[in-house]
Amino acid sequence: MSSLTQVFDRAFQPLATAVTAGRIPGGVLGIVSRDGERIARAIGSAQLVPKPRPMRENTWFDLASLTKVIFTTPRILALAQDGIIDLDAPLISVLPDLRQYDANAWERKVTFRQCLGHQTPFPAVEPIYTYGRDPELLRAFILQREWRARDPVYSDINFILLGFALERLSGKSIRDMEPGPGFAWSTEPDAAAATEDCTWRHRVLSGEVHDDNCAALQGAGHAGLFGTAASVLDFAQGLLGGTGASEQSIAPMCEPLSATRTHGWERPYEGWSGGALCSPGTIGHTGFTGTGLWIDFDKGKAWTLLTNRIHPTRHFDSGIVSLRQAVGDLINKG
Repeated sequence: MSSLTQVFDRAFQPLATAVTAGRIPGGVLGIVSRDGERIARAIGSAQLVPKPRPMRENTWFDLASLTKVIFTTPRILALAQDGIIDLDAPLISVLPDLRQYDANAWERKVTFRQCLGHQTPFPAVEPIYTYGRDPELLRAFILQREWRARDPVYSDINFILLGFALERLSGKSIRDMEPGPGFAWSTEPDAAAATEDCTWRHRVLSGEVHDDNCAALQGAGHAGLFGTAASVLDFAQGLLGGTGASEQSIAPMCEPLSATRTHGWERPYEGWSGGALCSPGTIGHTGFTGTGLWIDFDKGKAWTLLTNRIHPTRHFDSGIVSLRQAVGDLINKG
């Protein structure tokens, strides 16, 4: 039995326990090393209602906020590397119409780097989808709204605006862009892990984006990407091996912008999702639907925990925070 297999077997136990206890319907855990050795295993159900389906290793997941780090962040950093944008320039260098009716608006001073590091005064959450269903009108609303400034927090608005910049520079909507090898913007319902029984779409969502704002915008930079454990691990291995991005693009992903964040990613801090035993050279991110990815450059390994913890409702304590930490600690134990 290889050392990676032993590590995997012990790290899989908290997931198995959570599924057996009924805290989450199901999940897939995967680990990959820099040299390509990998293990993945599924457990539980991909869907409970209205029709039960088993979870499989190749089940597609709504990756939610992993979109920020798998899709949006690498593309913004590549544009900076190519000299097309300056990370320290304000967003208006690409989005000149941002708060265009007030030349002194604070929103016009926000930079690409501040958005990547969630160092802006935008609100943590905003129900943009409640303002209408016309995606172009909602884009105009986001750009022209007078946002109330507050202390910097993790905010989807940062990456929605970065997504707008990608759209403006490419001349394409997010959903018309290539999502990357092994990824998609939707998938067949029977191939996906179901998410929530949505109260405003009046159906159990499976294979279509769960995030309310992304759905209303018909694609956005903060959510909407679908992938399998294999595609997430492929992405992580590409970063570990330096084949998925240039060194100039990878370096900012590890460069601290605050005590908790790098460009796009989180870095280890007390109580973070990757557990207490990660090396300093680890980056990670989670998604609301129950997904997560952590990459340890020092130890040359990465792991993903993909679950459908909000199926059929988000209004339930799934224990996902402690589950992620337990898995991370067991992966990094001794």
